[in-house]
Amino acid sequence: MPLKKLTFKSGVNRENTRYTTESGWYACDKTRFRQGTPEKIGGWNRISTEIYLGVCRSLWAWSTLSGYPIVGVGTHLKFYIQDGGQYYDVTPYRTAVIPLTNPFTTDGTTTVQVTDVAHGCITGDFVTISNVSGAVNGIPAASLEGNFQVTVIDADNYTITSPTAATSSGTPAVTADVQYEINTGSPVQVGIIGWGVGGWGLGGWGGGSFTSQIRLWSQSNFGEDLIFGPRGGGVYYWDTSSGPTVRAVDLATQVGASDVPTLQNYILVSDISRFVFAFGCNNYGGSTADPMLIRWSDQEDALNWTPSAINQAGSLRLSRGSQIITAIQSRQEVLVWTDAALYALQNLGAPTGWGAQLVGENISIVSQNAVAYANGVAFWMGVDKFYVYSGTTKTLNCNLRQYIFSDININQFQQICSGTNEGFNEVWWFYPSANSEVIDRYVIYNYLEDIWYYGTLGRTAWIDSGILVYPLAATYDNNLVDHEFGVDDNQTATPQPIDAYIESAEIDLDDGDSFMFVKRVLPDVTFRGSTTASPSGTLTLKPLANSGSGYLSPASMGGTSSNADATVVRTATVPIEAFTGQVYIRLRGRQISVRFESSALGVQWQLGSLRLDMQADGRGSGYGVIGGP
Repeated sequence: MPLKKLTFKSGVNRENTRYTTESGWYACDKTRFRQGTPEKIGGWNRISTEIYLGVCRSLWAWSTLSGYPIVGVGTHLKFYIQDGGQYYDVTPYRTAVIPLTNPFTTDGTTTVQVTDVAHGCITGDFVTISNVSGAVNGIPAASLEGNFQVTVIDADNYTITSPTAATSSGTPAVTADVQYEINTGSPVQVGIIGWGVGGWGLGGWGGGSFTSQIRLWSQSNFGEDLIFGPRGGGVYYWDTSSGPTVRAVDLATQVGASDVPTLQNYILVSDISRFVFAFGCNNYGGSTADPMLIRWSDQEDALNWTPSAINQAGSLRLSRGSQIITAIQSRQEVLVWTDAALYALQNLGAPTGWGAQLVGENISIVSQNAVAYANGVAFWMGVDKFYVYSGTTKTLNCNLRQYIFSDININQFQQICSGTNEGFNEVWWFYPSANSEVIDRYVIYNYLEDIWYYGTLGRTAWIDSGILVYPLAATYDNNLVDHEFGVDDNQTATPQPIDAYIESAEIDLDDGDSFMFVKRVLPDVTFRGSTTASPSGTLTLKPLANSGSGYLSPASMGGTSSNADATVVRTATVPIEAFTGQVYIRLRGRQISVRFESSALGVQWQLGSLRLDMQADGRGSGYGVIGGP
């Protein structure tokens, strides 16, 4: 029988069984497709040895007037400016400097109690202590000056940890100044269970449950400066010209500020016309947030939010849904998602300002960061499907829908984040699997080839290259990494290999009427881009007795699974690389599945169309005819 060429359909499909998906790919990790064929994804590299505090949920890159790129980094504990690999803490203060008299009490350890009536802290908040007038029971004054994380005892007392232990206990007569940062947030959603806390119809009668809000930031640059804020918090401003060592300030407290929102759920600056938008904010003169209210500043004036006959500041309230989730700037409009609808905001000019048009309804969206925008099209993840908006709102066909939404932690939806990888025509979504409290999975939609693939990876925020050289992502190691950098995992000080694989659905002969005997494999692999002298991968053929049996049942002809494995290695280093020409094996089965993988440093590969030398080998025992004469 002649050689059989195996050419699989592009993309991964898990909407059907392995057998029904014949001639397609069924499983993968750290693999993408280029012009229809699978290849290992690019590596990543940390941008510096520095780290930040907290779990990062927001990244925004922009440049100064001189063209120098900087990045805003929002975590559940802090807000930073990343500049040249350094993370500068610009977290706003919620109080002015407060002088305290005899505030410190020690117990002979590194734990120091601080007394400040009605301090307003929650455990995990940060306080900056300065101007300590003297030593505190053996602790030098300098050891108690700086930025400390607090553990709350009660409304008037909290503790900090000194780098130096006290030599005695008591409350010495010293003075100090303190200043408190805005309250911190939660890194994950925390379930709350109790009488009446759930939505209508949730849980048992009289009960219910919901999850608390995690710390999510929104940020946009206003020229070379940054306007940002935490969901449910205020609006803050960081002036680039003041330098990265100067803290951000409350926009409402600045000279000339008028009716600046004090509460908001999302901040956005329109690209061309430069209006500052606040979504889900408090009304004029009010102190309570309206989750469906939109307000905007005057054009080119981030401080003036008071509507008048001579400016374009204004507001409107959306009607479909219960809260505004997120918004993005598209080519000619601002897209706004509520939890039930999609609106398009368009600038109607003076004196009307902005108007809203309903462009999608009966939709859902899982999180503030679940929207990605590429080539004039918005893509987002809903609670049970994916959507796309390109002038009209549609459901996005997904060949991985069951696989993803049947194994996702619905109690951690707010963590889900997305981003584009324009260099490969991809939209990425990162999400927590059903048994995980943190993000551990990703799914990719390739919008050029209209295909899907997936894998395992923990990323908490993502931003495409844009003004940067590489796509930038936040990790659980509290650092930022450049993606598509090299071929290995350089997230820590020690490079690690990236384990990548692709596995096909089942294939057979003549609709599975006969067993097949495979004696030779002619691989088609290129290791172009590898950095090791001898890159290699493993090609595995997995035989089955039938589509419902386990792999290697019956075992391959040699009796062990090792006879189904073949290592593909480079045999020469020449301008046009030469690879293993053929591998002899002995394998028998009614169906087989093909798997290629690599797990070594410096390896990059692209898999083509391998060929099998195989022949029919009988119909197997137990084959018969039902009925008879």
